[in-house]
Amino acid sequence: MNKKIIAIFLIALVTLPLFSGCLEDEKSGNQRPIVEITYPQYGATVSKIVIISGTAFDPDGDNNLLKVEVMVNGEWILTDGNEKWSYEWKTFEIEDGSYTIRVRSWDESDYSDVEEIKLRVYNPEIVESDTHKWAIFIAASNFPKDNESKLGNGALNLAEEIAAYFIEHLSYSTYNTIILFDDGWIREDNGFGKPIQTLQQRKHHYDITYAGATRETVESSINYIINESNKFGDSEVFIWIASHGYGDQEKKLFGGKILERSDVFLWDTTIADQELGTLLSSLKSDKTCIIVDACYAGGFADKTIFNFPVFFLLKSNVPNSGRVVISGTSKFRVGYASTTKGPLFSQFWFYGIKSGEADGFRPFIANMGRPTRLKLFKDGHVSVEEAFYYAKYVIRTDKDLDDYSKMAPQINDQYPRKGPIGSLKGMILGE
Repeated sequence: MNKKIIAIFLIALVTLPLFSGCLEDEKSGNQRPIVEITYPQYGATVSKIVIISGTAFDPDGDNNLLKVEVMVNGEWILTDGNEKWSYEWKTFEIEDGSYTIRVRSWDESDYSDVEEIKLRVYNPEIVESDTHKWAIFIAASNFPKDNESKLGNGALNLAEEIAAYFIEHLSYSTYNTIILFDDGWIREDNGFGKPIQTLQQRKHHYDITYAGATRETVESSINYIINESNKFGDSEVFIWIASHGYGDQEKKLFGGKILERSDVFLWDTTIADQELGTLLSSLKSDKTCIIVDACYAGGFADKTIFNFPVFFLLKSNVPNSGRVVISGTSKFRVGYASTTKGPLFSQFWFYGIKSGEADGFRPFIANMGRPTRLKLFKDGHVSVEEAFYYAKYVIRTDKDLDDYSKMAPQINDQYPRKGPIGSLKGMILGE
């Protein structure tokens, strides 16, 4: 055997196992999953809450994509979802500067390559305009598994409509406005279908903060507003919550709520009236309007029905001096909502303010609400209380709303201070 033949033989002997091994890997081995970050863009400046989102894919097509993780500040954290995933990064209390966000996916066998973006966090302590007004809108509408219980995107649409009015007419700042909806995702078919994109990925008319209505995000957002608004003696705070309320519709007289607290659903849990009261206990603002529009919500206003107070051991402590607390229903009644326009009471409350139709509306007996007969009470401005009495009057008297007339909204008015005399002055937002 000559030297040339021997050389060829040795090369084949060395390379054949390697080549064979590669063929075997291609035939039966696992392909690593793929992950992408679609929002925000590389180098973007973010503040308060940013929804980092993207997609992931398992090339093997065997549905073994088990998780997606994001690394912030040195540790891997599980995201929500996998093929379409998201993670809410709350920057309220971190230092301004540049941060690297890393993401990876896992298919039970292998991790994907790590994708990363750099983001700049900038949370200015003082905003240039209207720093003394804050608004937060909280709505969880589409969490039930059965479509019959879902409320669609109506609450989101109404929240954006109210927010736009506050910004355009009441001098609220876009920077100080927060909307929390569902899990932070917009879904097909008006909320009844599959997730399409996060709230922050949509085109917005105003650059306000969007995120999901989860317990953690709700608490951190409210705490942020409390901490910021407490810095000013003339702060104004508006809080609006719209969702399902917890009760028993089979018990038509009281909804099973005589000795129970009012609760509303968030995306991942519920929040009771006393829990909200505890969360707001450190809020110093002496001009605060709180609206909870859900079934059996009267407990948030410390009211049952017909303006009767709750049992003293069931007080929520949400009402306080300087606050107007409104519930879209009594503690014993269900509420109603449009899947496109939002909860019924809030629709009329808002219309009463923006149209001026509520100007001059008075409490009447048991806060039933009625239009005034004296021009003295019409001053060209609509208070949150006048809007309440207007909405309650319309729901009770409009023949087209007979099916909803028993909602019995409630109010606890302690603005500007406690007591029947102290609350004679109405709260006019934006002034």
